[in-house]
Amino acid sequence: MSRLHPHRAFWVITTTLVMVLFASAAPSPLYPVYQELWGFSSFTLTLVFAIYVVTMLISLLSVGSLSDHIGRRPVLAGALALLIVSMVLFLAADGVGILMAARALQGLATGAAIGTLTATVVDMQPSAKTGSAISGAAPAIGLAGGVAVAGILVQYAPAPRFLIYEITLALYAVLMIALLIVPETSERVGFSSRRHVATTLAPRASVPAEVRREFWIALPAFIATWSLGGLFLSLGSSVVAKVFDVDNHAQAGLLLFGFFCSAAITSLLITGRAPASKLTFGYPALAGGAVISLVGVLAGNLPTYVVGSLIAGSGFAGTYIGALDSVSNRTPAGQRGQVFSTVFIVSYVAFSVPAVIAGLLVGHVGLRETVIGYVTYVLALAVVGALITARMRRLASIRPDSGVQVSTADARV
Repeated sequence: MSRLHPHRAFWVITTTLVMVLFASAAPSPLYPVYQELWGFSSFTLTLVFAIYVVTMLISLLSVGSLSDHIGRRPVLAGALALLIVSMVLFLAADGVGILMAARALQGLATGAAIGTLTATVVDMQPSAKTGSAISGAAPAIGLAGGVAVAGILVQYAPAPRFLIYEITLALYAVLMIALLIVPETSERVGFSSRRHVATTLAPRASVPAEVRREFWIALPAFIATWSLGGLFLSLGSSVVAKVFDVDNHAQAGLLLFGFFCSAAITSLLITGRAPASKLTFGYPALAGGAVISLVGVLAGNLPTYVVGSLIAGSGFAGTYIGALDSVSNRTPAGQRGQVFSTVFIVSYVAFSVPAVIAGLLVGHVGLRETVIGYVTYVLALAVVGALITARMRRLASIRPDSGVQVSTADARV
């Protein structure tokens, strides 16, 4: 069977990455529908959200580096098969039990896919500029599309509980077929022994020594960006409904879409800039946008909230892509699966744990107070990250032989 040209295969993999994250966000607008239909509590809703994250992290921890050993395509094929089964479970759900099973299976599949897909994007990138843009934009596009499309279908389409999953299932089936003609990009080095297999699959998160320094510098950026994304996806619907009295699912989805759409557009616009340049723009925009959004919530002013979310989304892109590029540029080709899986472990812990805590706190301290605490936490991370980045750049400019490469684009900022 003939293989796709690498450039065409690159776009197949990019589409798959977008669709995996599209499906991960799609159930969010349906949660109020499920809650009304089956009468479960807000705590149960938090558990439905949490089980997806827990199973995804288990998968990232255990199979994150598997594609570095057996190749990218086998891991992606297995993940897509599990995602198709999870869509079938969503369609069959008639209560909380099957809904949680569907979400758990989706988490396992997403964890197996996302690090491998990001590594494959870098493997196949036509240029470093294109690879950087796609790696940063794809998560935002997927999450934005999942929330917006599901919200519109819930509000206006027939059979809202089923249509979004039927569409996603069909697209996954097409991508599974396309994967048959996508070329392999990672050498299949295999395993030297059963112990080697067990060691590889044992839950762990690590990065190679040559990447470790850049990874620790980038850590506040990963945590701050995905924590803010978690705020918009977890409490965003409640803020839109309770603070701004928007009860239309499509409108609520589009308001949440603004944050991620802004991130996606910014990802494309800043392509080609050096990592430090992206961070120099990203951290202030992330912090400033979060503060403006908070002002909108406290004042009950929807336009202010929307402007803040657009600025914060742009800051999300600059900060996240700058950090991801700095790590990616140091990562050996044969260890990309391991490194990107570790990045997503950190990112999804940051995305989920504060969101779950915030969901539990809302009932005790109130929505506005919880949002204030959440934004303060993100601001603290952004300030720490910006200070670390500024210090590293200053040291690199003083000691150019320190191992930190400063490009001409960095020097102009």
